[in-house]
Amino acid sequence: MSRDITPDVDLALFGALGDLALRKLYPALYHLDREGLLGDTTRILGLARQEHDVDSFRTSVKEALNKRLKPHELEKACLERFLARIDYQQLDFATVDGYDAIRDWHDATARPMVVYLAVPASIYGDICANLQASGSLDDEARVVVEKPIGYDLESSIQINDAIGDVFPESRIYRMDHYLGKETVQNLIALRFANPLFGNQWNQNQISHVEITVAEKVGIEGRWGYFDEAGQLRDMVQNHLLQLLCLIAMDPPSNLDADAIRDEKVKVLKALKPLVGEELSRNVVRGQYIGGSVDGDSVPGYLDEEGANTSSHTETFVAMKLEVANWRWAGVPFYLRTGKRMPEKMSQIVIHFRQQPHYIFDPDQRGLAANKLVIRLQPEEGIALQVLTKDSGLDKGMRLRPGPLHLDFNHAFPKTRIPDAYERLLLEVMKGQQYLFVRRDEVEYAWKWVDQLIAGWEARDMPPRRYPAGSWGPVASIAMITQDGRSWYEDY
Repeated sequence: MSRDITPDVDLALFGALGDLALRKLYPALYHLDREGLLGDTTRILGLARQEHDVDSFRTSVKEALNKRLKPHELEKACLERFLARIDYQQLDFATVDGYDAIRDWHDATARPMVVYLAVPASIYGDICANLQASGSLDDEARVVVEKPIGYDLESSIQINDAIGDVFPESRIYRMDHYLGKETVQNLIALRFANPLFGNQWNQNQISHVEITVAEKVGIEGRWGYFDEAGQLRDMVQNHLLQLLCLIAMDPPSNLDADAIRDEKVKVLKALKPLVGEELSRNVVRGQYIGGSVDGDSVPGYLDEEGANTSSHTETFVAMKLEVANWRWAGVPFYLRTGKRMPEKMSQIVIHFRQQPHYIFDPDQRGLAANKLVIRLQPEEGIALQVLTKDSGLDKGMRLRPGPLHLDFNHAFPKTRIPDAYERLLLEVMKGQQYLFVRRDEVEYAWKWVDQLIAGWEARDMPPRRYPAGSWGPVASIAMITQDGRSWYEDY
């Protein structure tokens, strides 16, 4: 990929001193600059409520880069070039007063505007309206917003309406950083470029699917925000349903953004609602209590700073889903995600069916069938679990399971795997939407999640307790073992 295909832009970053900007966005932009993937005249305007001059703001950005990048990545010439791109403007986001500074900074004749809203979704609409009222936007201006958008379907519609009053859908980029991961994008290639998998990707060959997103951390000082959201809204609606869509979608007619999104929407529309007894049987809510992670004692959710000790907000969810269409009829999808797990780990496991007739040692009939393990973090890679003959003259035809690995870090040792935000920011600058979420995807996901939450409330289903450092409530294990299966935990 060469620099000449990346257009120059003016990037206006709202929330320029927030955690997301300091932890993810500046390192991603720096790496793009280091790789020659930022246009020569691309500029960045940091916008925040704090009072700073340009030099002190650049110092804050430099400190963030020093903290998060490896020493060999911080090249003096590149760092100086990157910091020289950056300006700063103090701004009250809620009032139009002061937005004229953005208009005056932006050179609409030279570069299109990219607006990145690294701020709470509740003020997306105000910022968009103020940008329009101040005349700061050009005809090609794009806006990037972070999911989750809203608290439920109703609030999501209100926020998307407010954004849509200013920007057309073709220039709205709804960011789910999981979609920028190298392995997640490889799902498209893996499924649709390889007949080995493409021809087997259906209910005839696949027994069941697992998706796990485990977090070792707790709420990290975000008690107020998280208690309003919970793990279902924060992770399932936001990330896991997108992963499910990429696994379950039918082949798109091409790789255009809307062709891929159309197929994902079909999956969301085919999700079977979890209601009544199915809700009680196939969904487990959990909330962590005090325990130990990596040998250190950690408090329970209700003991965290600022906690409401009567909160029933879930920090863990496990569920069994069904996609009601021909491709996936009878194939369960098991999802789980939680905080204060033993490991930070995200993976998808495709379990293939057993052979219809078994001819090997009867004592080995219980050996697992083939599995495709797709690791998203901490290290990205793909492993195909196969059965082979055990080596040795005295082993006969005994079988032995073993993986065929594609570990990106080892397979491509000289190639740095880019962070998800690098790829997503680059695609925004290029005007490509295929890695971003369309409005109807967001709304169908909220519609499905809302009915599940309504069922929880109607049936009074408080969360089950689980010790920090465990894999969640015992009931989440019982949920899958009742089907004669178990969670894949060969980490």
